[in-house]
Amino acid sequence: MKDLRKQDFTPAILDLGAVQFILARHFGFCYGVENAIEISYRALEESEGKKVYLLSQMIHNQEVNDDLISRGIKFIMDTDGSQFIPWQEITKEDVVIIPAFGTTLEVEHLLLDKGVEVQKYNTTCPFVEKVWNRAEKLGNDKYTIIIHGKPKHEETKATFSHSARGGASIIVRDMEEAQNLSNYILGSKSRAEFYEEFAGRYSTGFDVDLHLQRIGVVNQTTMLATETQSIADFFKQIMVSKYGNENIKQHFADTRDTLCYATNDNQESTYQLLESDADLAIVVGGYNSSNTSHIVELCERRFHTYFINSDSEIKSKAEIHHYNFERKQKLITHEFLPDKNPTKIILTSGASCPDTLVDRVLLKLAGYFPEAKSVEAVLKQF
Repeated sequence: MKDLRKQDFTPAILDLGAVQFILARHFGFCYGVENAIEISYRALEESEGKKVYLLSQMIHNQEVNDDLISRGIKFIMDTDGSQFIPWQEITKEDVVIIPAFGTTLEVEHLLLDKGVEVQKYNTTCPFVEKVWNRAEKLGNDKYTIIIHGKPKHEETKATFSHSARGGASIIVRDMEEAQNLSNYILGSKSRAEFYEEFAGRYSTGFDVDLHLQRIGVVNQTTMLATETQSIADFFKQIMVSKYGNENIKQHFADTRDTLCYATNDNQESTYQLLESDADLAIVVGGYNSSNTSHIVELCERRFHTYFINSDSEIKSKAEIHHYNFERKQKLITHEFLPDKNPTKIILTSGASCPDTLVDRVLLKLAGYFPEAKSVEAVLKQF
């Protein structure tokens, strides 16, 4: 009997006859993104005559960001922190929107010192703030905070800034770096090697001999949840091997409750997609979107996968422009749609992708199959 308390991640199938779309049960905008966009448009409406700035991209979706720019919003920085607008140009009369990823304490204090009202249009995702709160508790309990994230990502930089205020902190990007860090926990590598290997990714005053005795793991919320859990499980076993299972609570904090539900649901839905019988996968989202790239990574395990940012990347039935996120380059593939009936296409998107974009992609693809039923006719049956 099915456990009704558990969510159903089974894909939905839109059968148009000649083409079938296999749709992830969960995809697209999460609460944090919807909230951020809503607040941004409200800021524009309420700030007529004022300069309205975004610290950096509101979300990693170019269409949304382009629309905000067209309405007069200016970006202060790019996603890597490079400055577009000098801080001295920002005044207390201006409106500054903090994006869903949050920001560092250093930037927040800089704006406060200028008299900018930073909380009025602060769109920081509550799940990001949940991670910050957990990191603060870890620091207060004298645990070192290990952050699983991409060091240059805005969210990871913000989380590191907040966690480093209350406790020793360090960033690891993936399992390989976690394994490298374990060498210092077990004492198989020297202090000097640590400070060189993890340069720029540990908090001020980090003592490799002292601060790796008690640890807890939190994450950038858009990372693969399964990878974060694997890294946490790995560190737990390392601490068991060093201190014994009977002492584990003194050396390792259980932090699995910091995983973002939306990222987790999207990823669980993608795992279910991998069980499907499909010819190809289309993933829609911003090319600099971390959570979308992880969905692409999962789909690539089983299918020819095309990562696109909008329907405009589909040039014809015979040509698609798509993105390789590992090499960070655009690619062109010809004859991407197989000559078969029915053609089965997996379609999903990242958490920063509007549903309307997915709809446009679906309708464009369906249009390449003249003998297919119309989407409207099929949906009327439900």
